[in-house]
Amino acid sequence: MSDTPFGFGLPPEEPEDGDEGKKKESPGQGQGGGQGAGGPGNPFGFGFPGAGGPGGGDNPFAAMFGSMNPNDLGAAFQQLGQMLSYEGGPVNWDMAKDIARQTVAQGTADGTKDASVGPAERSAVEEAVRLADLWLDDATSLPSGSGTAVAWSRAEWVEATLPVWKELVDPVAERVGLAMGDVLPEEMQAMAGPLIGMMRSMGGAMFGQQIGQAVGVLAGEVVGSTDIGLPLGPSGKAALLPVNIETFGKDLGVDKDEVRLYLALREAAHQRLFSHVPWLRSHLFGAVEGYARGIKVDTAKLEDVVGQLDPQNPEQLQEALQQGMFQPEDSPAQKAALARLETALALVEGWVDAVVHAAAKPRLSSADALRETLRRRRASGGPAEQTFATLIGLELRPRRLRDASRLWASLTDARGVDGRDGLWEHPDMLPTASDLDDPDGFVHREQMDFSELDKMLGEAAGGGSSAPKPDLTKDEGDDESPEDGGK
Repeated sequence: MSDTPFGFGLPPEEPEDGDEGKKKESPGQGQGGGQGAGGPGNPFGFGFPGAGGPGGGDNPFAAMFGSMNPNDLGAAFQQLGQMLSYEGGPVNWDMAKDIARQTVAQGTADGTKDASVGPAERSAVEEAVRLADLWLDDATSLPSGSGTAVAWSRAEWVEATLPVWKELVDPVAERVGLAMGDVLPEEMQAMAGPLIGMMRSMGGAMFGQQIGQAVGVLAGEVVGSTDIGLPLGPSGKAALLPVNIETFGKDLGVDKDEVRLYLALREAAHQRLFSHVPWLRSHLFGAVEGYARGIKVDTAKLEDVVGQLDPQNPEQLQEALQQGMFQPEDSPAQKAALARLETALALVEGWVDAVVHAAAKPRLSSADALRETLRRRRASGGPAEQTFATLIGLELRPRRLRDASRLWASLTDARGVDGRDGLWEHPDMLPTASDLDDPDGFVHREQMDFSELDKMLGEAAGGGSSAPKPDLTKDEGDDESPEDGGK
């Protein structure tokens, strides 16, 4: 059995005094002895390790926890209490944050540790974003969206992005929480209220642990706040992570200032898009939620796992989550939702790719190499993205990034920067999945202008206003206009 009951242990912090801070194994520990499971010393039959052994024959709790040092024991009880007393939403986000922070504190697999950002790194990030915004002015008609530029540590990235992860994960986790209660027979549900509540608390804790772990690992990979194509950070705040940028550029053979500047261009381009296309954020998150509504929980697998749940090995349920218990419905609506989401992500990432390349190509000798590196990085995804995909059944990767980038570049050639960026005025003006298959057809197609319609709808929404509407009056042709007066 693991040191923490129920298998929900936080990733351990580094011991201050190394192995000397751990208790040595007590004599007889781990040896069989005394009464077996179900005997008088263990009336519940759970087979606690060492039950009936020295110090544990009449005290199963001593058998469970006697080998733990006081710090581990206190943490175990604290976490158990946190898990069972949780009464919030479908994910225990307090636990998720704690585990994400602990994961960050451990460092990445290559041995890189998190560190506070120093003044020199902060100044370098601010200067890179300032210069990136200057270059982007020539490549896009959308004005700067970076009200501030910040340099984050990995821990600061976790704190800043958790509110957005909550929006992404809660819809799917809610379905799992309901499914955990539904696996009980209907006639038992009325009598098992407390049990259902406990199962949902455990489900919230398990999701909290897994999401916390995924976010913590992802914090060791990301270089900014928009790496996955969604605005994870606060609006108008361009953010870069110096420690991860250093790791990212280490083996590229490119000057680190160029690497930082190229990544600043990408971050600043994302900020322009999300700041000045007001409907885009809700459009993307609505696509994620629409897809999540069509995800079904494999209740047969859940029933099987819960039915065979061993009190000593509740990791079974956790492992089932890791193996994937969610399957998208094979329905036209779900396929359409997935297509909308993948297309939206591809259009965002493709636009950023095209705009950044236009800004960087004349100025950075490594622009082509960095572009290809970032494209491959986004196409393959890291291990944390894979974990996230397993947990909520969704991969946030732009599968058609290259197609979308080519389309935006063609639009620039055919219509200019203003004509290309004008398509972001309304979601119905954007290319569809079929347009990515036939970019030339879309580029030379007449586009509807929704700007006047939006203006009319806005004026109608303000119904009681007495402000004049000169454009609409001219369209209707007033009999008393000067042109008609002489007739």
